[in-house]
Amino acid sequence: MRRRKAILAAAAALATAAAAAQPIEDELVLITPVGRSLSDPALAEFRKYAKARWNVDVRASALSAGTPLAYGRIVEWAGRPQADLFWGGESALYDRLAAQGLLAPLELPNSVTGAIPDRLGMPKPVALKDPKGFWVGTVLETCGIAYHPRLLQRMGVPPPKDWDDLLDPRLKGQIAQAPPTRSSSSHAAYEVILQRDGEAKGWEWLKRLAASTGLFVTRSRDVPSVVARGEFAVGFAVPSYFAFEERLAGFDIRYVAPRTAWITSGPAAILAGAKHPKAARAFVEFLLSEGGQRIAMERGLFPIVPKFRIQGPPGSTAELAVEFNGGVRSVYDLDVRSVYDDALAQGRYEQVNTTFRREIEAVAEALKRKY
Repeated sequence: MRRRKAILAAAAALATAAAAAQPIEDELVLITPVGRSLSDPALAEFRKYAKARWNVDVRASALSAGTPLAYGRIVEWAGRPQADLFWGGESALYDRLAAQGLLAPLELPNSVTGAIPDRLGMPKPVALKDPKGFWVGTVLETCGIAYHPRLLQRMGVPPPKDWDDLLDPRLKGQIAQAPPTRSSSSHAAYEVILQRDGEAKGWEWLKRLAASTGLFVTRSRDVPSVVARGEFAVGFAVPSYFAFEERLAGFDIRYVAPRTAWITSGPAAILAGAKHPKAARAFVEFLLSEGGQRIAMERGLFPIVPKFRIQGPPGSTAELAVEFNGGVRSVYDLDVRSVYDDALAQGRYEQVNTTFRREIEAVAEALKRKY
């Protein structure tokens, strides 16, 4: 019996040592609001990358969930997560998770994170990485307005250029949006209006928008879908690459980023207690490599690493993305005007949701009669 116990102990020790020596684990699970048009190719290319670099066959998968839902699950997991990496959404939620001890330090090489600027834009710069090292941005994405040009033309309404164009009375019933309680991009766009105009004027603006809204969908991804099909003329708070997906599918849809559009850095963070932290760390490092940035750029997103620019041969998807984004190849080429205060948004996240439920969702029909 003693001999058997000794053999089992030795085997366990060898297994532990082998696991410690292994460069990365052979499994990776993401929880993410990122669309499958980006997450699927990113995971597929990462599997090739891991095989080529470490000769490890990684089983990689993604749990798709809107950002508020993903955040809620991570909190419920309470340090015993069913995923390894949280990717995408609003950085304010990452700060909240870090404050609760639910994120692990990234511990990426400085050669990787040092290539990314700390902030972008004025007067309220967008944080591109966490100074405490719990999360880092992976791509740059704007959240703006999608529209159906032929439908607008039939209505006699010019294409929107800024947020206030959505209050044109001719658009009543022709706007689609996702509630901020279910979409981080919508929540952030609500904050842009509130911070641009102040709370009183901002909520008045959002109520008028709600009065013109013909449909509240359950996911931000659904907003450009209903616009692309011509069911609604305009989509509010649309992530740019969701609209680009519809453009690639052949639909007549256009997109514009208002001057004060919310910009997200596509944060990524390893969850505290993750079963596969090495694979998660390697995936983040891959996303910030030229190969990872190229995957994002070919799907209508901007590189977060300044030395990279959207570039491709004539007729390529990359060049179509440049056309779709108004000829812009890098956000760093723009004079970015950001009014979004991350700390303010983080501090009143639930307050905004509560106010939306009480003053917009619960009285939507009354608002339509009032405005």
